[in-house]
Amino acid sequence: MSQEPKVIYLKDYTVPSFLIESTELRFELFEEETIVHAELKVKRNPACEKSAASLELFGHEELELIELTIDGAALDEKSVQREGELLILSSLPETFVLKSSTRIHPETNTALEGLYKSDGMFCTQCEAEGFRRITFFPDRPDVMSVFRTTVEADKKRYPVLLSNGNPVKTGENAEGRHWVTWEDPFPKPAYLFALVAGDLKCIEDSFTTMSGREVKLVIYAEEKDLDKLDYAMLSLQKSMKWDEEVYGREYDLDIYMIVAVDFFNMGAMENKGLNIFNTSCVLANPKTTTDASFQRVEGVVAHEYFHNWSGNRVTCRDWFQLSLKEGFTVFRDAEFSADMNSRTVKRVEDVSLLRTAQFAEDAGPMAHPIRPDSFIEISNFYTMTVYEKGAEVVRMIHTLLGPELFRKGSDLYFERHDGQAVTTEDFVQAMEDASGKDLGQFRAWYHQAGTPELHITDEFDGQKEEYRLTVRQTCPATPGQDKKTPFQIPLSVGLLDQEGNELRLTNGEYSEVLEVTEAEQTFVFKGINAKPVPSLLRGFSAPVKLHYAYQRDELMFLMANDTDGFSRWDAAQKLGVDIMQELIGGYSVDRPMALDSRLIAAYRAVLEADGLDKAMVSKVLTLPSQAYLSELSEVIDVDAIHNVREFIRKKLAFELEPLFLKRYQENNLEVDYSPDADSIARRSLKNLCLSYLVATQKTEYLQLAKEQYAQSDNMTDMQSALALVAHSDDKVAGAELLDDFYAQWKDESLVVNLWLSIQAADPSEGALARVESLMHHPAFDAKNPNKLRSLISVFCAQNPVNFHAKDGSGYQFLADRIIELNAQNPQIASRMLTPLTRWKKYAADRQVLMRAQLERIHQCDDLSKDVFEVVSKSLV
Repeated sequence: MSQEPKVIYLKDYTVPSFLIESTELRFELFEEETIVHAELKVKRNPACEKSAASLELFGHEELELIELTIDGAALDEKSVQREGELLILSSLPETFVLKSSTRIHPETNTALEGLYKSDGMFCTQCEAEGFRRITFFPDRPDVMSVFRTTVEADKKRYPVLLSNGNPVKTGENAEGRHWVTWEDPFPKPAYLFALVAGDLKCIEDSFTTMSGREVKLVIYAEEKDLDKLDYAMLSLQKSMKWDEEVYGREYDLDIYMIVAVDFFNMGAMENKGLNIFNTSCVLANPKTTTDASFQRVEGVVAHEYFHNWSGNRVTCRDWFQLSLKEGFTVFRDAEFSADMNSRTVKRVEDVSLLRTAQFAEDAGPMAHPIRPDSFIEISNFYTMTVYEKGAEVVRMIHTLLGPELFRKGSDLYFERHDGQAVTTEDFVQAMEDASGKDLGQFRAWYHQAGTPELHITDEFDGQKEEYRLTVRQTCPATPGQDKKTPFQIPLSVGLLDQEGNELRLTNGEYSEVLEVTEAEQTFVFKGINAKPVPSLLRGFSAPVKLHYAYQRDELMFLMANDTDGFSRWDAAQKLGVDIMQELIGGYSVDRPMALDSRLIAAYRAVLEADGLDKAMVSKVLTLPSQAYLSELSEVIDVDAIHNVREFIRKKLAFELEPLFLKRYQENNLEVDYSPDADSIARRSLKNLCLSYLVATQKTEYLQLAKEQYAQSDNMTDMQSALALVAHSDDKVAGAELLDDFYAQWKDESLVVNLWLSIQAADPSEGALARVESLMHHPAFDAKNPNKLRSLISVFCAQNPVNFHAKDGSGYQFLADRIIELNAQNPQIASRMLTPLTRWKKYAADRQVLMRAQLERIHQCDDLSKDVFEVVSKSLV
């Protein structure tokens, strides 16, 4: 590219020179263009020290400015300057009305940012900086305005016209056009603006708030999808009730709307009063939706609703503060999901994601604190670190303060900052002020990157009846941060005696949160008459890597006796990892593989035990993933990891075959489908057992999977059986079922995405050729982010043995897609780059091939800011 993009730094933040008291917009939607009229009531910001400062309006370079006036008069040419995305107006009065008209082309907007058109529907996505693709505006989060929006379009083509707030006026024009005016009484930044126009149908319901107000609830979708909206409506109502009960937060408008959109870069968007959702996060029906997707719908609906307070009523001052709203809201939605389902299983799922994707991000070239110091393209910072690690940081505050003081702190935060754009510091300060707890050292979590590591040793003194835990904390260097100061880390522990009984600790309870604040620290437990087995990092009380020299027998002991559900699962993971890493180490020197009988015994004990949570059992019996094993590896040996894991899976399947069959049969019940927690748990255990049975490669179990596929009345069981057959050695049977599945569901876009993903994840030879062939299939649309994620991303991120083919064909394939997408949809292109960014973790031969593709991308002309930032940082 001719000129490197500008780096934006947090240290350079200055307050806006002008504020927008009100914004009135009128959209004239046509098939080949859209005209946007904007009227802004502007006043100079008294907090700005520069009395003669110019007004900076942001507008995408493709915006065509038709007209621009101040108080009805055209501006002097010397007072208007356009530089790239900036329109700079100078020599301005203290207050004035700025009017503009712009021409945009939603019909050709493939980036899916700003206002775009897809599948015959107009839609917006303005976070983070999409509004500048609509009209000229001071598009920054700390400029908040009251919006009044009128949308005008052809009534027959677009009978539904939506925007933020409450509808206040409607009317019809000549030539079959109509219009609707919406008013949002709450000031908001431009990133929360939304508009939808299309031929949509809806379901309606209501919710009565704790103060007695009735709120109208409406969910829109295409007519064919109306039967898939009930669960989202139920999830919304549960979310509203939970937020009132747990946080005391009541909804504030008269209407709350959700719209399902198939072409969408993100999962969903919390636009004030008008949430726009990817169809994958709102549509749910047993015949077309898996259990995992039902839970995702519930969680995402909750997340976007909770943003009404943690993000909308109180928003972020600048984009460096993104975790202010996202980390807090992810924590809130995780707690909601835990209350609705199994708390332990939810924690296991969240930690599994964190340990693989986020820990990898912390160790990669894009590592950054949850409050970054700089960025080139803010879209690249919608990351696991900002969201999931940000949520863990909020969770640690909750742990350190306790639920009552945390609630007191959140109440103070919302009351103190309602209607404001604030910082992460404001959030921590409210927690500190409400609780009296000093969180000075804790703030390091916000500005230091990387995953802290706890190295723990222990010592027992029988004469003194003392047990000592010595904790040493370190944190690896990350880009721009070679040295780190000690973190404040809540370490939840328990102690078990040799009979498996929990011991009472210093606080009189069975669990205690130790506050690790020093580089090295020793904690002493008195009155201990025999060396206990420590249960460490209970509930995953901090996002850290834990190092303690557990013996395999101790891990089996914790699996059998620990009362903390997360720790029982974690012990199983540690046992599996220890055994697998030993076999992986021997694989490269051709050492014969033999499975430690203790893993078989541990799995047998879990399968034989009665009364355990079935969802938890299915998690415990799931081997550590290839992604997690890769993250733990100094040098990733893709083939060794894959083959060792397959060897262990098959060995367990043969050794425990009768128990797997028994548990499968016990849970294979003919009952009506329900997405409740117990039913989901039963299906998860049933399908896990079936996967082990099919791993034996015995004909009768492949037939069992085919029968389950044929007889299933729900997508969870059908999809599980299909994947097992499709990934088996019987490619004829697999092809037959794949063809049958597509024939049944070809008109259901989200189900077709499952069909694409199953084939993309197939670890057998020839996967890349199959993926390339599917790119030409009528089911695939390269402009649809959901299709790209289902096929390309799944192959590159979830099929490591094929993506990392030794000839580098997988790397070249991904680089080709990135180059194509760079011009079409830069956001998706940069996010799909991730598998190549970890090139330094692989052996020299693969490093050379991966780096070569990164350099090829880097050398492309007209590289977007999104892709440039990721590639350039990866090559350092």
